[in-house]
Amino acid sequence: MIKHINLRVYGKVQGVWYRKSTQEKAITLGITGFVKNVEDGSVYIEAEGPDTPLKKLIEWCKIGPQHAVVTNVEIEESASKSFKSFDIAY
Repeated sequence: MIKHINLRVYGKVQGVWYRKSTQEKAITLGITGFVKNVEDGSVYIEAEGPDTPLKKLIEWCKIGPQHAVVTNVEIEESASKSFKSFDIAY
């Protein structure tokens, strides 16, 4: 079953290739959705996929790419939007 989650990632997550790295990880896991920077310095992600790959993405988001310093990840489930790919939104 496909699930949809919204994540908000806080910490040093902008200017460290977080969006591009998230996109690469999601594509590797077969997850669709998008990632974007938010004005408050956080990163917002909407992701859809099977439960196990989503859990792997969540665990990855708690660490992020090499230079990121993640302080908090908020997660909520919501209704599916049937994304076709995983994109970086601007």
